Amino acid sequence: MNKKLIGLIAAVLAALIASQQGNWSPDSGASLQTQTPSSIEQAYLNHQSDVQVSGEGVVVKVLPDDNEGSRHQKFILKLDNRRSVLVAHNIDLAPRISNIGKGDMIEFNGEYEWNEKGGVIHWTHHDPAGRHVAGWLKHNGRTYQ
Repeated sequence: MNKKLIGLIAAVLAALIASQQGNWSPDSGASLQTQTPSSIEQAYLNHQSDVQVSGEGVVVKVLPDDNEGSRHQKFILKLDNRRSVLVAHNIDLAPRISNIGKGDMIEFNGEYEWNEKGGVIHWTHHDPAGRHVAGWLKHNGRTYQ
């Protein structure tokens, strides 16, 4: 290879690496960009799924657990942008949030899945296989993952 081609390849690789910094979690095994609640709005409007998101919201309703298959603790959050999302937190892989109630503030990091009701946030836990970005929920200063 000539020196110009090697230099060009090195420049492209450096730009690619620089563009990915901040989007990678060393324990995730994946490279996903974390989105904010405003990006959740964009994902909703564009019918996007499989989007890694983080933010916070207020609990507006606590729902009964889903006990079919993997068990999930479920509740609805109202985000700052007034969009409501369902959180489905896998309690077979992560601890249940204790004493959760209407009006509680919840911080989250998980995967957004579009639906016409506002969407669902799941993968709010670690991945035992290490193939998915580790998500989490925070309530009253405690992290659940």
